[in-house]
Amino acid sequence: MQNRIGLGFDAHAFAPGRRLVLGGVEVAHERGLAGHSDADALVHALMDAMLGACGERDIGAHFPDSDPAYEGISSLVLLEEVAGILREKGYRVVNADCVIVAQEPRLSPYLDRMRDRIAETMRIDAACVAVKATTTEGMGFTGRGEGIAAMAVVMLETV
Repeated sequence: MQNRIGLGFDAHAFAPGRRLVLGGVEVAHERGLAGHSDADALVHALMDAMLGACGERDIGAHFPDSDPAYEGISSLVLLEEVAGILREKGYRVVNADCVIVAQEPRLSPYLDRMRDRIAETMRIDAACVAVKATTTEGMGFTGRGEGIAAMAVVMLETV
C-alpha cells in the first residue's frame, strides 16, 4: 500500500452580483466570488490537493477557464470528475482537511453541510472530511474583506 499527500490552495476576490458558493453550499452574503466557474475556492483547493497527491497537473490544466464548457459550472461537478481520476489511477481518499480563510461572512453555520456535500460528491464517509474556517484578524486581502482563500490537504492510499 502506498500513501500520497497533496496540498491545495485557492483564492478569489469578492464580486457583486454573484452567489457565494463554498464547499458546494450557497452561503448568504451580499457578494459572491469572481471566477469562470462558480468560484468555489474551497472545492478548488481540495481538487488541487487531490490532483497533486496522485501526480496530476492542477485544475487549470484539467478545466481551463478559457473553455466555455466550464463557465458557471458547479465545482462539485468538477470534484466528481477529479474523484473519478483518482479511482482510475488506483487511489482512494483516506482523509481531507480543509480550511477557509475569510473575515466575512460568518461560516460556522455552513461547515457541516459543506463537509457532507464534499463527502457525498467524493463518495467517502463524511468522517473522512474536515472543513474549518478562520479569519486573519483583519490582516491581508481576506482580512480587508476583499476575498476568500482556502487550503486543503489530502491523504490518498492505493487500492
